[in-house]
Amino acid sequence: MGIIGKIKGELVDIIEWIDDSRSTLAWRFPRYNNEIKNEAELIVREGQQAVFVYRGQLADRFGPGHYTLTSENLPILSTLQGWKHGFNSPFRSEVYFINTRPVTDLRWGTANPVTVRDPDFTMVQVRANGLCVVRVADPEIFLREVIGTDSAVDVDEISELLRRVITLAFSDMIMETRLGVIDLQGRQVELSDKLRAFVSERVDDEFGLAIDSITMNISLPDEITSAMTRGVARGVEEGGFLNNVGDLGRYQQGKAADAMLAAAQNPGGGAMGDMMSAGIGVALGSQMAGQFGQAGQGQPAPAAGPPPLPGAATFHIDSGGRPAGPFTIAQLQGAATSGQFTGATLVWSQGMPGWVQASSVPVLAGLFATPPPIPTTPTT
Repeated sequence: MGIIGKIKGELVDIIEWIDDSRSTLAWRFPRYNNEIKNEAELIVREGQQAVFVYRGQLADRFGPGHYTLTSENLPILSTLQGWKHGFNSPFRSEVYFINTRPVTDLRWGTANPVTVRDPDFTMVQVRANGLCVVRVADPEIFLREVIGTDSAVDVDEISELLRRVITLAFSDMIMETRLGVIDLQGRQVELSDKLRAFVSERVDDEFGLAIDSITMNISLPDEITSAMTRGVARGVEEGGFLNNVGDLGRYQQGKAADAMLAAAQNPGGGAMGDMMSAGIGVALGSQMAGQFGQAGQGQPAPAAGPPPLPGAATFHIDSGGRPAGPFTIAQLQGAATSGQFTGATLVWSQGMPGWVQASSVPVLAGLFATPPPIPTTPTT
């Protein structure tokens, strides 16, 4: 090779981006004063686009391939720099490589709960989280709106932006669908596609991004999950707050049913657990079944049985080491008659300093008194 050929060979430049990560979305090729030599080689790999920028204005774009840069394949840049008869080395231009491969591990979640108006539970606050698959769809918009003058853009730089957009889109989607929380959880796959459409509308034209898919997992408050499992509660809001007296009554009935079921299933509960399961628990279950059967048909639930009269004494009892109740004296009298409630059973009532044996409570002591023998008629 002659000296002229050697010099020309030294002037040839290679412009390429070898990226071994999937987290970088854009990278600016480093060049002193942005000078690129005539007949430089440009190598664009699969999953990349190369964009030339001259004085802040987007010029030529190249997809995957191997190019020798001349005025013929740089038409826009030639016009911008006034190359009428070719150009002399070096020329100035910024070169950005854009990663067009999808980023598959972007996680999102609602920072604050979203309030849902539910026909069964009134107002419920739900949360959601999942994964988002995003990619750069329009390098020109992405370069203008996101990259700016940065030398590199990592996926972490757009993660917070996307999370905010997805959260707002999730809230808007919930308001538009007007679905209750049971339907929301049962149709999560369908709603994930709808959420993707909501998000795509906001990031496509505005940031040059495309949302390939979104997965969504909706989580409900523990009170709602418990109520749905039992099928007896209604009107429970976030944190257990309740709206009105009717909702409070249903919620307390559900809690009482849980307590009685636990006591009845307690191996150490003995006869008292049997009493609660076979007697009071069945009565309460029948009462609630009647109420919710009517309510499920769109009719007002019939009134429950009257509560204890004001001032009437009620007692909690020790059922195998667990408190149960409260029970009225009439209920305890029936249990005492059958031998399931004895004077040794520990009881407690409002105002009592602690648990005591039932036989030591004056109003209960009479339940265990042995009746006198029936008099017999003397024979003659």
